[in-house]
Amino acid sequence: MLVPGVGGPAAVSVIKSLSLDPSVQLLAADMDPWAAGLYLLPPDARTLIPAGLDPDFASAVLARCVALGVHVLIPTVDAEMRPLARARAEYAAAGIELMLAPERALDLTLDKLALARCCEGQVRVPRTERFDDTLDPASWDYPVILKPRSGSGSRDISVVASARELASLERSAEFIVQEYLPGEEYSIDVLSDTSSHVIAAVPRLRARVDSGVSVAGRTVHDPELEHFGATVASVTGLTYISNVQARRDAAGRASLLEVNPRAPGALPLTMASGVNMPRLALDALRGLPIPDHVDFCEVAMVRFLDERFMDLSEVQKVAA
Repeated sequence: MLVPGVGGPAAVSVIKSLSLDPSVQLLAADMDPWAAGLYLLPPDARTLIPAGLDPDFASAVLARCVALGVHVLIPTVDAEMRPLARARAEYAAAGIELMLAPERALDLTLDKLALARCCEGQVRVPRTERFDDTLDPASWDYPVILKPRSGSGSRDISVVASARELASLERSAEFIVQEYLPGEEYSIDVLSDTSSHVIAAVPRLRARVDSGVSVAGRTVHDPELEHFGATVASVTGLTYISNVQARRDAAGRASLLEVNPRAPGALPLTMASGVNMPRLALDALRGLPIPDHVDFCEVAMVRFLDERFMDLSEVQKVAA
């Protein structure tokens, strides 16, 4: 089983979960020889692959999978998902399964404007408009959020304080303007089977966030949020592990921010609450029996940096 993108916390959480399963042989891959997740596994389980934006990414990874005898690939980086989804048939022909949502679900969730349009009428969606020449800055209440339609980790997101400031910015249809939500922020980790039936929805309060990743928080029993996450996952057709992000508006209502169609960086908190999503998702992929529903307990988490030391030759070997 190959887990790419191991420089990020999502892949590391998947490796931590599945490394406990003696039936699974894990391999780690990244574009960067300094990716920390590579060194969670033995030297012969590490490999380099191209960046997800490389036009030959999917074919290069397929060739690497065939050479390494990989049976399952678990993508954890947004940029890698669409190329892999388009090449799903080629992977299947090589006997390699992708733990990856259907292409339509990826198109809806990796585009924040498409996501908002899809979920309107299903859950509370903040006012969202394309930042093009048709947008009228005077029609908004301020502040507002300006963000790219694609991307993750809070990159290129800004708070705009006034209509004058918004009008002064260069318009781009690749950005959206969105209603500002002042309340508490939650991530809802959702586990679905291969038919998009939701097995678990675990809300997490994002008490502290650093570079878009939760570094402190707790799981929360909240039927409204659990239903919210399950509804978004079902409406968009997501499978396996996904992450629905929501924030409360001025009236205290949960409102949709975005969706990550993959394992989130703070998945260890959900696993500690009693729902081992990577393990259950792998069972679903394999066609093994899985529960119809899995409950969770409330638990808190804080995170800190840790170090792993190795001989310099190990890094040089990966980079060679």
